[in-house]
Parts: sequence; structure tokens; C-alpha cells
Amino acid sequence: MIRVPNVRVIDQDGGQLGILNTRDAITQANNAGFDLIEISPTANPPVCKIGDFGKHKYELAKKQKDARKKQHIVHLKELKMHPKTEEHDYSYRIKHAREFLLDGDKVKITVAFKGREMAYLEFGRSILQRAEEELNEVAECEIRARLEGRNMFSIFTVKKDVFRKAKAERDRQRKQEEERKRIAEGGDAVAPVPAPKTSGVEDVQGDEEVVVDSEQEV
Repeated sequence: MIRVPNVRVIDQDGGQLGILNTRDAITQANNAGFDLIEISPTANPPVCKIGDFGKHKYELAKKQKDARKKQHIVHLKELKMHPKTEEHDYSYRIKHAREFLLDGDKVKITVAFKGREMAYLEFGRSILQRAEEELNEVAECEIRARLEGRNMFSIFTVKKDVFRKAKAERDRQRKQEEERKRIAEGGDAVAPVPAPKTSGVEDVQGDEEVVVDSEQEV
């Protein structure tokens, strides 16, 4: 319900009708078979448009849905190590870190110290420095070797150009898989999906929302 006495009105064809008494504007909209829709309530006076409220509501919902599709939710994945982590365990965690990063998530690599291990903090720094060097092709180090209590950690975020290429390749493979399934079910074949170009790709990350996962050790 529009509660202000006067509003600025736009007609159904986009024409400016100027500032009208709210009741007169509602009557004019109803006489034309439309509704008076408030589109800018914070303006002075508020701006209203004569139109189909149902259609307006549908278009607004569609815009919000499209905006959510473009939004990329970033999870923070934590991988734990120890100063004496074995080589194969270290490699396994770095492999997972790379996969998480290419999916667009952030990665927190934590070295946890127990008891007298606190006397050997340089081992933790060495592990985190090595991880940074091995992830350098796909990630940037956002927080480097920070000590909090008995934990030392670094946080990595994927490089935007690397993420764009990885996402484009995943989308291409997904479309190919959908096409293979369609053909297997008896559909007509279409041209194969071309490989993504490495330049001129639109930034698909959009707005980011960081979601912190519970601690995990893989």
C-alpha cells in the first residue's frame, strides 16, 4: 500500500506524468486496467509506474534468481598437518588443496603443534612455505604463516584467471556429458562443444560469500 500523499508517476508506455495525488494516480491506473506500482519508494516523492503488478512481480523474481545464479559462494576448506607429517600425507593434502582451489574455494592449511613441538615452529613455517610454492601456479597466499595458539596456518585463494579457465572447462565437459546421455536415450546428435578460449572470458565469479566449513582432515 502506498501511504504518501503524492507520487511521481510513469505511465504504462514509459511516459512521465509528473507528480500526482496518490489517489488520483491509483484511479488513473485502475481506469486504464492496470495497477499503480511503487518502484522507487526512497525517492522524494516516491516513483510509481502504471502497469501489471503480477508481471512486475514475476520480472523482479526472475532478476533476483539470475543474480543468485551469478553469485559464487566461497567455502573455506581447512586441511590439517603436523610438523612430522609424512610425505605421502603431505602430497595427498596438497592434491586436495589444488582441487578445492580450482572449484573456487579458499583453502586454509594448518600445521598443529602438540606439546614440545612448539619449540620447533620453523618446521611449520617450512611446510607452509613449501605449500605456497607448490600452489603458486593456481593460488595466491592471502594470509602467510600466522600463529594462533598451537596452530600455524596460511590461507590461499585461487587466481581469478585460473578459476575462469577451470570453470569454463568444467562447463564444457558437463555439456558434453549431457549430450552423450541425450544421444544414449535416442536423441539427435549435435555439434560437439568447442574447448573454451583462454582470453576474453567473462569474469564468472561475481559476488562472493564466504562460508566456513567445519574443520576437516583429509
